[in-house]
Amino acid sequence: MKGVVKLAVVLAVAASCFGCKAFRTLGEQRINAQGAPYELIVVCDQPEWQGALGDTLRSILTEPVAGLNQREPLFDVLRVLPSGFENLVTRHRNVLQVLVDAEVEEPAAAVQYDLYAQPQIVVTLQGPTQQSLVDYLGAHREELLYVLEKAERDRTIDFGRKFPDKFLAGLVKEQFGVDFSVPQGYKLRAKGDDFLWISYEFPQASQGFFIYSYPYTGKQALTVEALTEVRNRFAARIPGPSEGSYMITADVYEPDLRTFRLEGRLWVELRGFWDVKNDFMGGPFVSYTTVDTTTQRVFTIDCYVYSPKNHKRNYMRELEHLLYLISVPDKTPADE
Repeated sequence: MKGVVKLAVVLAVAASCFGCKAFRTLGEQRINAQGAPYELIVVCDQPEWQGALGDTLRSILTEPVAGLNQREPLFDVLRVLPSGFENLVTRHRNVLQVLVDAEVEEPAAAVQYDLYAQPQIVVTLQGPTQQSLVDYLGAHREELLYVLEKAERDRTIDFGRKFPDKFLAGLVKEQFGVDFSVPQGYKLRAKGDDFLWISYEFPQASQGFFIYSYPYTGKQALTVEALTEVRNRFAARIPGPSEGSYMITADVYEPDLRTFRLEGRLWVELRGFWDVKNDFMGGPFVSYTTVDTTTQRVFTIDCYVYSPKNHKRNYMRELEHLLYLISVPDKTPADE
């Protein structure tokens, strides 16, 4: 068993909720976690699930994912009674246990990992009344979603680091000077000057990204307009299904832009939708851009999904997680 971890600094550890094993025997085998990505088991009694607490949990956990061109929830919620939380159900990859007990002094939350299987996250919420937990969730909604999302993200990261495609990683390193543990399953589709196109093809979906680089000309290069113009220039190298067709950025909605820091490095995220010029295809995209001050060049990984018949959330989330497998070997310049 791995140790109990606080949900966030502001959350208390509800140790009394746990019945975990203190030790594993030397001969005990690893039990693989069950369930699909972003599937969540909620263990909750009927009165709470049908009351205000259940309404609050559903509103948080099934909120629509932003940036998709169809409605999909943050998590696929499967609810079970405490009496049904046994056998294979306990081995689910994502578990949220809810306990209302009048003897509990105040609402609290705690997280355990690999409690019944691996890799697994078990979040426990407890409080003296339904209303106390409703209020608690209202105050700590973002922390709850963060730890659940991070558990899924860490699984992608772990797989990429354990099973990298050495050929693709070598290409990225050679062409861009960037370390990138590309997970196995992706294949090279095209290679050109300052450009790589890589994708993972499924029978009815395509999950891909293209990497490109160009000279940095100053802060104006990181605006929505400039990033979109450059994106269209490189996206045109990705052919569509018919003669003369190619990828472009959809102009129905202007892409959203935000900046953030990851391990001290400044990144610019551009999120929107793509189309195919001279054909009928499209889907969501997200790109991540940073500046390599060693070479004074802009580096971008641009991720897209095409899945006209199936949901897109899991494909998109996995692509978003690829950013955590990238290491650019210098520090981002100070904001101008």
